[in-house]
Amino acid sequence: MPPTHVYPMRIVLINSKQDIAGVNIRNHLLALLSGSNSWPLAEDHTLTFHEVDGRLIYQDRIDREVDADLIIFISRHSSVQPTPALTVHVTGNYGSADLGGEPGELAPAAPRWMHAVLGNLAARAPEGYRASYEVTHHGPTALSTPSFFVEIGSTAAEWADPAAGRAVAESILSAAPTETINLIGFGGTHYAVRQTGIALSSRGAFGHIVPTRQTGTISPDSLRRMREASRAVAAYIDRKSLPADEAGRIEKLLDDAGMLLLSESEVVEASRLEWATYLRVRALAEEIAPGSRIRIHGLAGLGNPVPVPVVTDLVEETVKSDKVRFLESLDKLPVVHLSKGSKEVLSTFIGFEDGSSQLASDITTLCVKLLLICEDAAIDGDHLILRKVRFDPEKARRHGVPRGPLYAILAGGRAVEIEGRKITPDAVQTTSVKRIHIPGLERYT
Repeated sequence: MPPTHVYPMRIVLINSKQDIAGVNIRNHLLALLSGSNSWPLAEDHTLTFHEVDGRLIYQDRIDREVDADLIIFISRHSSVQPTPALTVHVTGNYGSADLGGEPGELAPAAPRWMHAVLGNLAARAPEGYRASYEVTHHGPTALSTPSFFVEIGSTAAEWADPAAGRAVAESILSAAPTETINLIGFGGTHYAVRQTGIALSSRGAFGHIVPTRQTGTISPDSLRRMREASRAVAAYIDRKSLPADEAGRIEKLLDDAGMLLLSESEVVEASRLEWATYLRVRALAEEIAPGSRIRIHGLAGLGNPVPVPVVTDLVEETVKSDKVRFLESLDKLPVVHLSKGSKEVLSTFIGFEDGSSQLASDITTLCVKLLLICEDAAIDGDHLILRKVRFDPEKARRHGVPRGPLYAILAGGRAVEIEGRKITPDAVQTTSVKRIHIPGLERYT
């Protein structure tokens, strides 16, 4: 996707004088900015530094003291499991306010900026460090300005590590957000493993994330606040981390709120398309086959999605013959395929209007070529003739072959012996012929 323009912003970087990691990051930011290199954050936006005496988690309403469109808190991360880590997260409390902020309140998130910084952290993390989201936790929450924390964890050794300080500073200064799919997340551990993986492999950008241990606190009202504070267009549930009944409860809350729920693969596939285009693809699929699922192959960017019908028998026979190769080949085409129930590939596809005729031709050609390779097939004018030979249980019964292992031997192409009689595979086979009419077939061979 092409970069989305980000208007010049007033960005304030806030640290605490008593926070070793925050001072470490601030010093590297200042050193890098005084050097000869140019940095996207400094070139495109106005940067200001602000230092406070107290802990950052208690800085409610600090946006009243600074002139900012975005606040980036630079800080330390502490953990009972002292793993070297570079993290990003937004602040808030789903329940009580044990570490600053207000109970049940969520700060406004900046999903695109968090996504950009997280990607940079993953690319720049010193050896031994992991980069990840953290779930929503601690204060401050009483903010009207979007904000997020960027942290070094998890002990004093890492907080003062110059390599970590420089990596975080470079990750912040290199941030250049592009178009994202803003999400809220449910389930997982404190380090939001699945959400981190999604963000690093797609345009999926998380705002507020609630861990497994706190999903029980989510109500329609808290869901609404998560959505609004994250400016989210969809949600993701880490189903493997939640009991089935709890995942179902969250899904119902999302459905009642009219919020789109995407799986990991759907987020990755949706990332290939401009978001409004993706929504039109989903809506068109529902018109074509209500309740169907979509799989996006090589379709990318933005365009006007339209139905692309292909001869039904041709598609069905191709899928029966070599589904794997067929689907792998679709990955090279600008196409979306639909599935519904037991039908793994419907015969109406989706493509962009300006290439729909060529796409129909390409899919038809693909089907014909695969059938000619994989089946006993021949061409007769505008007809593709498929000759199929299959094992016939009724013929086997008439030849005295008992049901069981001998059926499998005959179906596998080997002869068997019954009471001194040799029964060959061709004696228990039935041949069928199917003619598929494909107008202008000669163009596809």
